[in-house]
Amino acid sequence: MHINKIHSVRTIALVARDLGEDEDWLGQIAIEMEPEDGLIWVYGPDHEDGVMAFSEFGIESLQNLIAIHRDGNK
Repeated sequence: MHINKIHSVRTIALVARDLGEDEDWLGQIAIEMEPEDGLIWVYGPDHEDGVMAFSEFGIESLQNLIAIHRDGNK
C-alpha cells in the first residue's frame, strides 16, 4: 500500500528566495527532476499551466542539482 508522505510543498518562488538563487535559473535546473525527486506541479485557476513546487526531499534534490551544475561550470 502506497502512503503519501508529502505534508507540504513550497513553490519555486519561495525556494529561490530562501536559497538566494534566481528563480528562472532554478526552473531550468529543476526541469531535470522527476516526481520521485520531489518535484510537484501545482495547478489552480490562476495557474492553469502549473507552478513548480517542491517537497522537503525535493528541495534537497534541487540543492544537489545546484551543486552539480556549479561544479560543472568551473
